[in-house]
Amino acid sequence: MTEVNSRKSIPLSQCGNMASRGRCPSMKRLLFASKVSKEYKTFDKILVANRGEIACRVMKTCKKMGIQTVAVHSDVDSSAVHVKMADEAVCVGPAPTSKSYLNMDAIMEAIRSTGAQAVHPGYGFLSENKKFAKRLAAEGVTFIGPDTHAIHAMGDKIESKLIAKAAKVNTIPGFDGVVKTAEDAVTIAQSIGYPVMIKASAGGGGKGMRIAWNDEETRDGFRFSSQEAASSFGDDRLLIEKYIDNPRHIEIQVLADKHGNALWLNERECSIQRRNQKVVEEAPSTFLDPVTRKAMGEQAVQLAKAVKYSSAGTVEFLVDSSKNFYFLEMNTRLQVEHPITECITGVDLVEQMIRVAKGYQLQHKQEEIPINGWAIESRVYAEDPYKSFGLPSIGRLSQYQEPLNLRNVRVDSGIQEGSDISIYYDPMISKLVTYGATRAEALALMEDALDNYVIRGVTHNIPLLREIITHPRFISGDISTSFLPEVYPDGFKGHQLDRGRCRELLASAAALYVTSELRAHRVLGPQRCDSSSWELCVELGKELHNVSVTKLGNTFTVLVDEEKVEVSGDWNLASPLLPLTINNTQRMFQCLSRAASGEMVLQFLGTSFKVRVLTKLGAQLNSYMPEKVPEDTTSILRSPMPGTVIAVSVKAGDTVAEGQEICVIEAMKMQNSLTAVKPAKVKSVHCKPGETVGEGDLLVELE
Repeated sequence: MTEVNSRKSIPLSQCGNMASRGRCPSMKRLLFASKVSKEYKTFDKILVANRGEIACRVMKTCKKMGIQTVAVHSDVDSSAVHVKMADEAVCVGPAPTSKSYLNMDAIMEAIRSTGAQAVHPGYGFLSENKKFAKRLAAEGVTFIGPDTHAIHAMGDKIESKLIAKAAKVNTIPGFDGVVKTAEDAVTIAQSIGYPVMIKASAGGGGKGMRIAWNDEETRDGFRFSSQEAASSFGDDRLLIEKYIDNPRHIEIQVLADKHGNALWLNERECSIQRRNQKVVEEAPSTFLDPVTRKAMGEQAVQLAKAVKYSSAGTVEFLVDSSKNFYFLEMNTRLQVEHPITECITGVDLVEQMIRVAKGYQLQHKQEEIPINGWAIESRVYAEDPYKSFGLPSIGRLSQYQEPLNLRNVRVDSGIQEGSDISIYYDPMISKLVTYGATRAEALALMEDALDNYVIRGVTHNIPLLREIITHPRFISGDISTSFLPEVYPDGFKGHQLDRGRCRELLASAAALYVTSELRAHRVLGPQRCDSSSWELCVELGKELHNVSVTKLGNTFTVLVDEEKVEVSGDWNLASPLLPLTINNTQRMFQCLSRAASGEMVLQFLGTSFKVRVLTKLGAQLNSYMPEKVPEDTTSILRSPMPGTVIAVSVKAGDTVAEGQEICVIEAMKMQNSLTAVKPAKVKSVHCKPGETVGEGDLLVELE
């Protein structure tokens, strides 16, 4: 049963963190378009069949166009931001996506009960499901997207490749049929030549994809890709094609109507990825010249016209170092990273999708599509970047503040302070977008935005995002899909402090400690602290540094290992942000925690550093304290993330070799194989298939 809840929607002025907001020039152009929107009739009411940031993004344009909105939600999302933002809301089932956001029967009932005339699917979930589009058509409800023929043709990777070839679009060499068994996969891979890419025929979003460099990896890749494909798309068919080593991933945004008109809205550079999922995107690309851009755009339009495409869509290409480009796939929906295209073109893609769905012709011609400035998007996730560049994290946002005080910043989000990040849905927190007249300006703004972004309660990937956008290779444009493993071959370790930045951190920690002591002095009385100078020790990692501090006004003069550092600021200990001036350079700190023992965690240059500030006496006494012996992680296997146990490959008494699979954990529909780090005998198994485990839970003990 569906439950309908009609409500007065939240005014847009109160929805800053619910949908895109900002002051970049392109956003002003999008808002200016709202004056035109009401001059043509589209729909009275649209149901948004999605959740989170994309549901909020669609609703914002609907409100701009004077269209009422209906939200659907699971029971755990009943207080979600997209639910509050809509004019009406309908519960469509319990938390698991198969019983709620993928529950077509419940969503169809929600459409009937609310009288919605059209459905915008966002991305993911039912956005590329031809059965859903057919059911809508059968009831006279408009699907805001392409027709079922285009969804089917481009959704099947095998068929789409054949259509692309016929449309004279460059394609990757490979096997055009369905791979039936693991041994078939090995035979095909050998004939193509390693390395190969094994991918789900019905897939997308990096799911169901594996790179194989030999026969054994092909067998494993076939197993994991087919399982992920079945779990994510209900279709375990796979294809194999030549893997283009070290390519760029560049995509073209297309827009087409039902009258045969189609155009391309420039490219997006999406090469920074982990596990085949994008992390940082930008528009335009530093790599493309006008000739290559035009050729890619024209081939993308050729493909769209070949399937009579009508809506916004994205044609993805792999581009090698010689600027040869090859068709990868077409996404028949609004892409996650669409905001950066909106920033450089001034075109509201959601508005255009709604107009096209109603039957209007495109408002623009190809020569009217500009490249104005530069836009960069960072995908902010509730993930631990120190584990495989980002394994999911769950928790409640105890404190949340978006950097919307900065100019030319746009944040597309669907959460707020108090929101839960659960195991049921994608761990994305927001899409952080900065816009500048030049790439350098957009990058500088992104650096500031990441430093000013306050997220507490969950582990997040801001440390990784900041390191990416400030890395010399990224700044120079020397990137590929192998960027992360090449730059961090031993895994991401956070910002590595040089001597100068280390002194800044130590001096700031000491000044913060003294500020806290002085505040306590004012509250508790003069007996607490009567010094004008302080001799301290600051511990960072395993090193202890001697620090001397004097104070004049709001400025601290700190000697760190005999090096002078001047630190000044407002020193508001209640604020989550701590802007400081260090030796005449502006720095942004965040104090994540402080303890009476002198321990504090400071976020500096994107990375969290644990420091401890002690008096000289405290440091001397601390040397007598016993150290906690770290756990021997070679003899136990703990879950690196919250998720579900899919398979357990061993039992007590088994002997395992180094690298042998012990169990498989699924998190956010991605399967992760956990292996033994040494040859050993299995002592005990503490998990079984189907169980839900938390991060750090004990799975298997080895002897």
